[in-house]
Amino acid sequence: MLLVAGLVAGTLLFPGTTAHADTVVLAIAGSVDEVLTNIRNWLMGILAGLATVFLTIGGVRRVFGGGDPGEQEKSKEAFKAAGIGYALAALAPLVVTVLKGIVGA
Repeated sequence: MLLVAGLVAGTLLFPGTTAHADTVVLAIAGSVDEVLTNIRNWLMGILAGLATVFLTIGGVRRVFGGGDPGEQEKSKEAFKAAGIGYALAALAPLVVTVLKGIVGA
């Protein structure tokens, strides 16, 4: 057992060769315009996804609420949140256009 521990420690402490890591570029943006376009696309996707989740939650609360006024009100608020999310997703290109004007891209 002591021999195995010594071999493992020796292998870890005194490796025969050195390891070299290659530099990997995950993403390169050609310009500020491309970065802002990518931000817009991600923003639209995230907002639309969250709005869809809220729409689904509102629909489930409406269907399974069973006439409970509290659940009906919560479903209305979820529908409002979904509408706001879809509106923001639709306005994301406008926000990026304004940012491009500010940055000068």
